[in-house]
Formats: sequence, C-alpha cells, structure tokens
Amino acid sequence: MHTVAETQARAISGYVALVMLFLLVSSVFVLLVTMIATEDPRLLAAFIPTIIATLIFGGGFFVVQPNEARVLVLFGRYIGSVRTDGFWWANPFAAKRRVSLRIRNFNSERIKVNDLHGNPIEIAAVVVWRVTDSARALFDVENYEGFVAIQSETAIRALASEYPYDAQDEERSSLRGNPQEIAESLQKQVQSRLEVAGVIVNESRISHLAYAQEIAQAMLRRQQAQAIVAARTKIVEGAVGMVQAALRALSEQKILELDEDKKATMVNNLMVALVSEREVQPVINTGTLYQ
Repeated sequence: MHTVAETQARAISGYVALVMLFLLVSSVFVLLVTMIATEDPRLLAAFIPTIIATLIFGGGFFVVQPNEARVLVLFGRYIGSVRTDGFWWANPFAAKRRVSLRIRNFNSERIKVNDLHGNPIEIAAVVVWRVTDSARALFDVENYEGFVAIQSETAIRALASEYPYDAQDEERSSLRGNPQEIAESLQKQVQSRLEVAGVIVNESRISHLAYAQEIAQAMLRRQQAQAIVAARTKIVEGAVGMVQAALRALSEQKILELDEDKKATMVNNLMVALVSEREVQPVINTGTLYQ
C-alpha cells in the first residue's frame, strides 16, 4: 500500500492575495471603461481573459481555523497541507479539504465478549484521540472517523479475551483488579491499529465492566462465597495466633500448669469463642476443669 505522508503546502497570505485580486478587478474595470469609451472591439481580447483570470483567482482563498488543517489536492494529486491558522491563498484549482486536529472522544457501545476464562462479560471503553497526519487520515483509510470506531472496538474485544474478569490470586492481572495496567494495554493496542491512519491515542480507559446478565447472579454468589472463605480464613489465622499467645503467656508466667487434656479443652473453648459467628454466652464453672 502506498502511504502518503503529510507535507507543507505552498500558500501565501490571503491579505497579499487580496491586493492582487484588487489589481485584477481594477484592470477589469479600466478595460471595461476604455472599451466603452473607445468602442474598440480589439480590447475584448484583453478584457475576457482578464475577467476569467479574476474569477479563477478568487477561488484560491481559504481560512484555516485553530487546530485544523487544509489538505490540498490538485487533479487527484496531493500537493501539501496548511496547518497554520489564518487567511490564506493557494492554487485555485486545488481542492481544499478540511481535517480537524482537535482532540476527540470515542465512546464505545457496551460489547458482550468472553474473558480469558470464557465468561461472558459486558465491556465498554473511552478512547481519546486526535489526527496528527492529515494526509494519512484522508488518503490511507476510507473514513478515518469510522476507522477509529471499528478498530477501537476490535482492540477492546482483543483486550477482554487476554485477561480474566477477576483473578483468583492477587499476582495475576485482571480487568477489574488492575485498571491502570488494563488502560495502558488498551492504549497500546488501539494505537497500533490506528497508526496507519495518522491518528495518535492520548488516553483510553474502560468505562463499563460487568458480567453478562445470564451469569451475573451466579458470579455474584461465587464472589460472595470467596469473600466469606477469605474472611473466615483470616479469622481462623487470627484465632490460632491468639490461642498460641494465651497458652504461651500462661506457661511463661506459671499461672497454672496444664496437661495435654486441659490444653485441648482450653484450645477448644477459645477457638469456639473466637471463631463463632454468634456472641458466645459465658458459662461459669464453679467446680474444677474436670466437672
């Protein structure tokens, strides 16, 4: 594929061209008055080309707004772009096509895709982009705005299939657990696809992420179960540490001597008290540990 790179077009200040246009109009007026006064038909040979040249010359004026480029195409051949804002004049036979260089947002629709584990999810993203090469944006792709939309959605689908929605362990990256890493990865994927169109991606982030409706309830119950298991694991670990500390303190301070049966009973009572989900009701033992 032949790639067209942006070049600077030859253009002169529109105000200088206005002076030249004024001279041409003045020439037309002088020829017309002279022709009427002298009734010399030979002046038509100068009058007609002059008025045609004046009309053609007037077609070369154009205005470039800030953060805008005008791409000049002469009979199907690219002759350059004008990026500097202001009032300009260029070849009147050249088509002057406008390309916005402003920063724009692309908000993708919610797309249903499968994550790394095959779970159906809904995902959407925001891509912040702008044109950096006006020639490539116009000539290397059919419609650069539509190209941005299609390629961005393609990158979002590819990204979703590379990561799980939620990782089982903290060491693995996931769509939900690592938003910064996912945003950087998405930006790289979108940029690699849009570079051919002379477009640069300033930022891209996921704007919507959720399980698909058909599995949302099941996944919610699984997350709740995982949270309960994780919480109970922490509680048990803490209770074991507290029991160890209690037994060690009793032994070191020689408050009482405990044989293995007494230790087992105390450990059982402490674990029940510490791990139980309900508030433990104390029982006062008025006899010995063996009654």
